[in-house]
Amino acid sequence: MHRPTKTSTALIALIWASLYSDTASAKNLAPTGTSEPVGEIVDGTAGSNAQDGEEVSRGDVIIVTARRRQETAQEVPLAISVIRGDSIESTGNFNVVKLQQLAPTLQVYTSNPRNTAVNIRGLGVPYGLTSDGFEQGVGIYVDDVYNARVAAATFDFLDVEQVEVLRGPQGTLYGKNTTAGAINITTNQPTFDFEGRAEVTVGNLNFRQAKAAISGPLSDKVAARIAVATASRRGTIFNVTSDRYINEQDNLGLRGTLLFQPNDDVSVTLSGDYSKQNPECCGTVFVRVGRTQRALARQYEALAAAQGYSVVSRNPFDRLTDIDASLNAGNKIGGASAKVKWDVGPGTFTSISAWRFWDWKPENDRDFTALSIVAKSQNPSQQDQYSQEFRYNYSGDTIDFVIGAFGFKQRIDTQGIEQQGVNASRWNLTGALASNPAVLNGLTASNTQYLKSTSAALFGQLSWKLTNAFTIQPGVRVNYDKKEGFYQRRVVDGVGVEISCFNPAPPAGSIRAAQCGVYQPQLSAPSVKDWNFSYDLNLNYKLAEDVLAYATYAKSFKTVGINQNGLPTDAAGYPILAAGVIKPESVNHFEAGIKTQFWDRKATFNLAAFRTDINNYQATVTNGQLGVLRGYLANAGKVRSQGLEVDLKIRPSDRFSAYANAAYTDAKYARFVDAPCPPELAGGTIATAANPPSPPGTAGGFSPANCDISGQRLPGVSKLAISYGAEVNTSVTALATEGQLYVGFDGNYRSGFSSNPSPSIYTSIKGYALSNYRVGFRSDKFEIYGWVRNVFDVNYFELLQVAPSNVGLVAGQLGDPRTFGGTVKLSF
Repeated sequence: MHRPTKTSTALIALIWASLYSDTASAKNLAPTGTSEPVGEIVDGTAGSNAQDGEEVSRGDVIIVTARRRQETAQEVPLAISVIRGDSIESTGNFNVVKLQQLAPTLQVYTSNPRNTAVNIRGLGVPYGLTSDGFEQGVGIYVDDVYNARVAAATFDFLDVEQVEVLRGPQGTLYGKNTTAGAINITTNQPTFDFEGRAEVTVGNLNFRQAKAAISGPLSDKVAARIAVATASRRGTIFNVTSDRYINEQDNLGLRGTLLFQPNDDVSVTLSGDYSKQNPECCGTVFVRVGRTQRALARQYEALAAAQGYSVVSRNPFDRLTDIDASLNAGNKIGGASAKVKWDVGPGTFTSISAWRFWDWKPENDRDFTALSIVAKSQNPSQQDQYSQEFRYNYSGDTIDFVIGAFGFKQRIDTQGIEQQGVNASRWNLTGALASNPAVLNGLTASNTQYLKSTSAALFGQLSWKLTNAFTIQPGVRVNYDKKEGFYQRRVVDGVGVEISCFNPAPPAGSIRAAQCGVYQPQLSAPSVKDWNFSYDLNLNYKLAEDVLAYATYAKSFKTVGINQNGLPTDAAGYPILAAGVIKPESVNHFEAGIKTQFWDRKATFNLAAFRTDINNYQATVTNGQLGVLRGYLANAGKVRSQGLEVDLKIRPSDRFSAYANAAYTDAKYARFVDAPCPPELAGGTIATAANPPSPPGTAGGFSPANCDISGQRLPGVSKLAISYGAEVNTSVTALATEGQLYVGFDGNYRSGFSSNPSPSIYTSIKGYALSNYRVGFRSDKFEIYGWVRNVFDVNYFELLQVAPSNVGLVAGQLGDPRTFGGTVKLSF
C-alpha cells in the first residue's frame, strides 16, 4: 500500500474528528439548496417511492417506512444504513459493487457480472463461480421489485433517490425471503411540479458520463418521469496480445415512470427500464505462483517452460496481461412493473406486479495465460422472472401490522461451451500423450441447461405497543419452493466426433481415456419441492425520548437448492445423482442494539451486536475433477458470523459535518470437515498414515482429497471495515449566484481477507485504505466540483483466483488506480 503514513493519519484524524462532529440524519438540517454531506449514511430507511410518504421531513427527523409503516429513522429497531443519491454520486460509488466503500458491513466480489457475490456480515452466497441452482442470501430490490439475478449489482445506479442496506434476515416484511439482508434501491418518482436535472462528468482514462432526468405533469391526474444515463471509460489493464486496454466501462440505462392519481386514495405507478453493458471485460493479471503437492514437473514453472512461455510481467501492478482468448461481458437487464396503492380506511392495500429479464453473453479466458489451454469458456444465459406481491398495512393506536402474499416464477436457460486449445495436452497430460497436441486440441464440452423455479409465500408482522415505551413485534412466514433443473453435457473431440466414456469405458492410457479424464458426457434432471416456516421476534424499549434499545431473534432459512453445472462422479465415472439436491440452510439469528440522538439531535450514535449461526450452509465445492466444469453445491456443516457495528454522525453546524461507521465481523466455518483443499495441498493422491502430505513442491507428494477447515475464516470477510468522511463549507457568491464553496473527504479501510473458499497462503489479500477528495461550489441551480479518488494511488486486489488444474498459478482482479475529473450538475 502506498503512503501508509498519510492514509493512517487521515483515518485517525477523521475518526477523532467524528467524535465531535458528524452528520445528522435529517435531510432538512442541510442549508437550503445544498446537497447532503458526501458519504452520509442515515440509520433508518425510506420506503418504495415518494408518493407513499416514505420520506417526509418533520422538524429535525426523517419519516421512514423500513417496517412498511411510517416511523422516524431513529425509532426503527433494526440495523439499517441509508445512503442518499447525492452522496452516491459525489463519492463515485456508482453501483452496488462500489457501494461497499460506504457501507462497511457489505461485501461484494465480482470476476464478471454473472459471477458476483453480494454478502452482508460475510453471509449471503458461497464464494466461487455462480450456480443458478441456489438462492441469493442478500436480496436486491428496485422500487419494491425483487431482482433474482445478482448481475443487477454491477449495473450503474439510474436516477436513484437512495439506497438502503438492511442487515439480518428479511422474511416477514419482504416478498422474497433473504437470510443475510436486503439492498433496497429507491428511484426518484414522477412529480406534479415540473423539474429536471442534467449532469456531465469527464475524467482521466477517457472517462465520460452523462445523466439526465425530467419530470412533470401530463394532466392534473397524471405525471411522468424519464431518466437516462451513459458512461464509458478506458480499461485499466493493457493486454499486449490484443494490443488493447481491457476491463473497460460501457454502460447505458433508460427508465420511464408514469404516475396516475385519480383521487387522494388511489395511485397507480407504471415503470419500465432497460440497461446494457458491452465492455471488453473481464481479464486478469498474473499475481504469483504457489508451490503445490504435485510433482515439480507438473507445476506451473515447469509446464510454462516446457512450452517456452514467459508471462509478460510478474508485477501485477504493471497492469499488463497477455491473455489470448477473446473477452466480452455483454449484459442486458430490464423489465416493467405496476404498483397500485389504495388507502382503505385505517390501512393501505398495495399490489406490485413485475416482469424482468436478464441476457448474459460472456467470453472469458479461464486459463489466465497467453497459452491456448482453455480456448473457450462461455456460459451465455437468458432469464425471465415474474413476481406478484400483495400487502396490507394497518396502523392503529396500539396495534400496527403488515400481512402479505408473494408469488415468484423464474426460468433460466444456459448454453455453455468449454473448449481445450492447442497447448492443453502438454499442460494437462503426462507421458507420450502430452507431446501430441491433437489429443486435447479442440476437445469441446457443450452443455444445455435450464432451471424452472417457483416460489410462494404468506408473511406478516405485528407491532403491539404494550406501553408508550415498550413494543413487542412478532413476525411469521410460510414459504413454498419448487425447483426443476435439467443439465446435459455433450463432448466432441477435435475432429467433431461425439465421444462416450461408458459402456464400455475406454482402455487406460488411451487417447479416449485422456479425453474422458478432462470432459465426460453427463445428464441430470434434479427436482425438489420444499416447505419452510420461519419467524422472528423483536422487542424494543425507549429508555428515554431519544434512546431506543432493541433485541431481535430470527429463525430463518435459505431455500433448498439444486446443482445446475454438472455433478461429481463416482469411481466408475457415473454422476452421483444424490448430489443433485442440497438441503436448505437453517438460520438462527440474534441481534441487540441501541440507537441514540444527543446534542439537540445534532448527533447520533448507534451500536449493534449480532450473532448468526447457519446449519447446512450451502457452499461451492471444487473437488479437482476436471469434468465438473464449474464446481457444484454441497452442504458445509455449520457457519457462524458474529460482530459489532458502530455508526457515529455529528453535524454541529450547517458549515461542518463528519461521520465514521465501523464493523467488526468474525465469520468462520464452525464445522466443515470435508471442504475442498487449498491450492497448496493440490495434487497427488489421498493421504494416509503411511503416506502423509509432503511439503509443497516436493516430487510425487500426497495431498488429501478433502480438508477439515473447521474454525477457519469465511472468504471475502475483513475482520475490521471502516468508512469515514467529513465536509466543510462556507457561503460565497460566485457567478452572481449565492451558494456554498465546499471541501470534502471520504475514505474507507478494510483489513485483510481470504480470496479462496478454503483459506490459502496464496490467496490472502492484504488490507488497504482508500481516500477520496473533492472541492466545489453548489447552489440551488447548479453545482460544479472536481474530484480525486484513490488519492494516494494505493495498489490493491479486489479478487484473487486459482487457475484451473491447480498447477499453482494465481491470477487477480485489480482495484482502480488513482482517478480524477470534474462534474457539472444543473437543476431546473
